[in-house]
Amino acid sequence: MDKLKQIYNQCRKSNSTFLIVLIRYFLYRLSGKTILAHQKAVIKGAGNISTKGPVKVGITYVGFVHNEDVTFLNIDGKLDCQGSVSIGRGCRIAVGGNGRIELGQRVFINAMSTFIIMHTLRVGDDCSISWECQFLDEDFHEIQYEGRKIQPSSDITLGKHVWVGSRVSIYKGTTIADGCVVAANSVVRGTFDEPNTLIAGNPARVVKRNVNW
Repeated sequence: MDKLKQIYNQCRKSNSTFLIVLIRYFLYRLSGKTILAHQKAVIKGAGNISTKGPVKVGITYVGFVHNEDVTFLNIDGKLDCQGSVSIGRGCRIAVGGNGRIELGQRVFINAMSTFIIMHTLRVGDDCSISWECQFLDEDFHEIQYEGRKIQPSSDITLGKHVWVGSRVSIYKGTTIADGCVVAANSVVRGTFDEPNTLIAGNPARVVKRNVNW
């Protein structure tokens, strides 16, 4: 009863239809998954999702989202959730057939963010990703020019306790160390292996050290 009460209260706060969320919850539980999905959440490839904690899709309250905003998950590859995860309303997540997203424990993704992953995205425990962010690990088109360097890896990795500000774009081959903060509107590509730094700009660079949040 306590679990049902918690689900009801969350649905009421986020304007989610309790009965629909509950029915979908029990259907996902039949396949061993713990997913709480808003009535406007569309999940394709649910069989490719693994959960080790509650995964909330579109039912976390955020004041600026609309009840008709559609959240779309298209998982042809793998979505591996290691603990409690919140995916905001209006997000778009596409994982290609050979792609994989690994989300750690207590990961929060705010509304309207987009993830297009053809290779691998790893997000560590306690990360917070703000609204309208973009994660893309594939160019899809190539340009040739003199002196062009070969990118050794397309994977994107966020360490533990990383805060990504609103409207940040993170592209292939990016690594961000534990405890870092990425300022709003930054465009990030490359290796940032020094922990607890503030990363900002286009192209992004380290602007402050020894930050905490």
